[in-house]
Amino acid sequence: MDFEQYKVAVTEGVATVTFDRPPVNAMNRQSREELIQVFDMLSDTDDVRVVVLTGAGKMFSAGADIKERQGIAKEPGDYIRHNRLTREFFYAVTDCTKPVIAAANGPAMGAGLALILSCDIILAAEDAFFSMPEIDVGLAGGGAFITQYLGRSFARGMYFTGRRVPAEEFYRRGVIEACLPRNQLLPAALDMARIIAAKSPVAMREAKRAFNTIAEMPRRDAYRFEQGITVALSHTEDAREAQAAFVEKRKPVFKGR
Repeated sequence: MDFEQYKVAVTEGVATVTFDRPPVNAMNRQSREELIQVFDMLSDTDDVRVVVLTGAGKMFSAGADIKERQGIAKEPGDYIRHNRLTREFFYAVTDCTKPVIAAANGPAMGAGLALILSCDIILAAEDAFFSMPEIDVGLAGGGAFITQYLGRSFARGMYFTGRRVPAEEFYRRGVIEACLPRNQLLPAALDMARIIAAKSPVAMREAKRAFNTIAEMPRRDAYRFEQGITVALSHTEDAREAQAAFVEKRKPVFKGR
């Protein structure tokens, strides 16, 4: 399937998705619709085990396309439909059955930052920055994303001022996995993706489902849920192969079942 605003390449079980809408990868309706299609497709593609999401050029995403916003509500219900599409745009990434690694090649602003935070693992270029300038352009939203990862005062200060926070600061606060020179970013993301892709796809799918499910559960209930997944996995061929390979000191060969 071809897309106008995203480039999708699959190699060795790793899908690289590149957001490519010059000049700054601003998000419009088509961007959102296509990304949902992309991630739904990858969720349902057995040959894909991990996804790397990055941007073309020097900007990951400048966020919402403000020019489109000006004429978005022409008929009753238009804004409601827009908001529904926007929500699913982020959750198509979160709900993807495969782990998603963000490689923030440059600044991620507003909805761009929310998209980054929808991924499982985040790496960023040293010259990237993150911001939530919603108030400056007559918008709101995104607070739910940043308060999940940042402290109350820092998150509100960042939001209320619209200031730009260097990727290094996000790394220092443990929000992102790594902060790297730009030329090392995508190779590092792909290296990590290949390590993950070598694992049992059944176990990885269930592990991601568990993380998403237990995020808002009490710890006791969350662990019981994970134990249930462990029981289900124990009946799979991949689990038996993993344990046999461990005992026999060899590399496992997974079949995805």
